[in-house]
Amino acid sequence: MTSSKVSIGFGEFVTLSAILMAIQAIAIDGMLPGLPAISRELLTDGDNRVQWVVTFYVLGMGAGQLIWGSLSDRFGRRPVLVIGLALYGIAALACALTRSFETLLFWRLLNGLAAACAVIVRSVIRDMYSGRSMARVMSLTFIVFMVIPILAPTVGQLILMVWPWRAIFVLFSVFSTLALVWALLRLPETLPVELRQTLSPRHLVAATRIALGNRISLGYTLAVTVTFGTVLAYVAMAPQIFGSTFGRASWMPGMFAVCALAMSLASYLNSRLVEQLGMRFISHSALIVYLGVAVLHLLVALEGYERMWTFVLFQSLAMGCFGLMVSNFGAMAMEPVGAVAGAGASLQGFVTTAGAAVIGGAIGKTFDNSTVPFTVGSLCCATACLVFVLAAEKWRLFHPQAGSGHTRFADSA
Repeated sequence: MTSSKVSIGFGEFVTLSAILMAIQAIAIDGMLPGLPAISRELLTDGDNRVQWVVTFYVLGMGAGQLIWGSLSDRFGRRPVLVIGLALYGIAALACALTRSFETLLFWRLLNGLAAACAVIVRSVIRDMYSGRSMARVMSLTFIVFMVIPILAPTVGQLILMVWPWRAIFVLFSVFSTLALVWALLRLPETLPVELRQTLSPRHLVAATRIALGNRISLGYTLAVTVTFGTVLAYVAMAPQIFGSTFGRASWMPGMFAVCALAMSLASYLNSRLVEQLGMRFISHSALIVYLGVAVLHLLVALEGYERMWTFVLFQSLAMGCFGLMVSNFGAMAMEPVGAVAGAGASLQGFVTTAGAAVIGGAIGKTFDNSTVPFTVGSLCCATACLVFVLAAEKWRLFHPQAGSGHTRFADSA
């Protein structure tokens, strides 16, 4: 099916894109309340290895992104996305049926591998938009996308009040099935047959050269990687921080939602301002604020003044900065790879997801019943992010971006 056969409005396109991207997030955020129950049943209570349920899923996403985008360059965006969503639902059900921790990790790895098909959505957006217009669409997508982290932990907690933790994985399967049906009925094919690429070594080498050899693409991809690494560390450590450090395990979904709401509001602000102020001005300003927040949070933690309200305050400020940074960084990283959007998005996604999984896992392993390891890791990631952005911009911040991009949709938003 081609775009000429499907009429989808701007608002529905943004919402559907966000839902498709959210299949990755829901399988992390929705099962956070279930981690203690998984640990009690399959490990021992308080075992740090339960964090691997998150880590293995993210590693699978990283590896999978090397596959799906390149396949979509060859066979089209829509059919490859549908296959990935179907595999996602099957793997999620398998997680619900597992009886050992090792088997759970195996299926979580495959679940993440299938979830990586959501990287195709970035290619779809790049097919339709460029420049500041693409940044605006990604920001709007991110707003809807962030509703999932706001609601998912609460939904997971409610499920645990009635059913065992396995029911959470059934929910993931149902969610992906609904997304699959919607995409099958409404998502247009955005890559014309005449523009599809072969899966030849030459094509893959060309995509690698552009995605990882271009200074802008590589620099901002690495900046997203370390930022995402901080987010994953926070996600993996949140149940232990709220439960063990603050003794408020039941507060975790609500506080998690507050932080996610800050990120969502910042993304909305970015969508309103990016076409006027530009991606670099907004994201570079947010990066400087983020670095300052990380320094202050570390000082508070080291001096022993950390409380739950200070942790939520600083993390909300950091997540707000992420909302102003990540969509703009992602748009700037994608801008040079338009000719090979599928493979380019795959390579960028692999670097971002696999790298973030390693960073987040390394920070998570240092948990010592305080927030100090997390704040140290956050400051290290903030510093690295600044270095990568400076390298991408030839050591100059706030350099104006030329052009405002184009759109193949009538912008009715």
